[in-house]
Amino acid sequence: MRDLIGNTPLRRCSYLSSKFDTNVFIKEEYCNPGMSSKDRVALYMIEDAINFKKIKPGGTFVEASSGNTGYGIALLSREMGYKSKIFVSKSCSGEKIELLKSAGADVEICENSNGLSDFFSTQFLAQSYASNNYNTYFTNQYYNSSNIRAHYKTTGPEIWSQMFGSITHFIAGIGTGGTISGIGRYLKEKDEKISVLGVEPYGSILSHFLEYGKLPVLNRQLDPIEGIGRTFVPGTLDIKYVDKIYQIGVSESRTAAHKYKDKTGFIAGFSSAAILAMVEYYWKELMFKKSDNVVLLFPDHGSRYFSKLYRNIAGYEKILEN
Repeated sequence: MRDLIGNTPLRRCSYLSSKFDTNVFIKEEYCNPGMSSKDRVALYMIEDAINFKKIKPGGTFVEASSGNTGYGIALLSREMGYKSKIFVSKSCSGEKIELLKSAGADVEICENSNGLSDFFSTQFLAQSYASNNYNTYFTNQYYNSSNIRAHYKTTGPEIWSQMFGSITHFIAGIGTGGTISGIGRYLKEKDEKISVLGVEPYGSILSHFLEYGKLPVLNRQLDPIEGIGRTFVPGTLDIKYVDKIYQIGVSESRTAAHKYKDKTGFIAGFSSAAILAMVEYYWKELMFKKSDNVVLLFPDHGSRYFSKLYRNIAGYEKILEN
């Protein structure tokens, strides 16, 4: 699996390019072996722990995850002779939980993923478990610099090379912040004029933090778009490489997912659908020019969100059977 991570395709989407009268490209991170951009992060965090002897052979890697990072860790741990224990929130899709178990992970379902200050969160319980059990290592994707480094060293250079250095906008969802921070830093070092834009759900606090440099006084309910949005600021979010963060809702994301599937046949993941919804909703504000080259990062595949995004589409039952 390790040798197959990265070098994912980047293609021009004729449907979106025509729809928005600009050049829209999609970085297909669902083509990684674990069908997620998080394979890159999992590999860098695991190799870092092994190389610096933070874990002994046969030990257990522990992570708090919405599913994708956990799956990458579970697959790599099994391949490299380690075990894995993944803490997920109760909002995690059933498909992801089954995937984690199929990869050999011990799965713990928690109340929420609200950060280390919440005793019932995935992050707190994962850290507590790792602190109280022998030969375990908490990879801690929300505060592990390898999260950013994985994308700075691999995904960013791939996008730059595949676009032949001709890119005007990069758009990605923000969860841990590692993806947009690593890629954003690399791209802006190449060309500071590139616009790096983030997407989060309504109720997330990261856009407020970017604009005002502090947390909002009052928080509203976080729209449950799996994989993105936070009620705390992760240590792996470096906001100086992000120009603006836009918010979008679950209903708009679901509508965008269905529309994209109807037009292209592709089943987008939840955060990919949020990106599609954001571009459509804020299209006039984004003011794309005909000559612009806009790259959207699709981090995973919609097969992990049938129950949350696609249950009411025509042929849903047949998709599940196949």
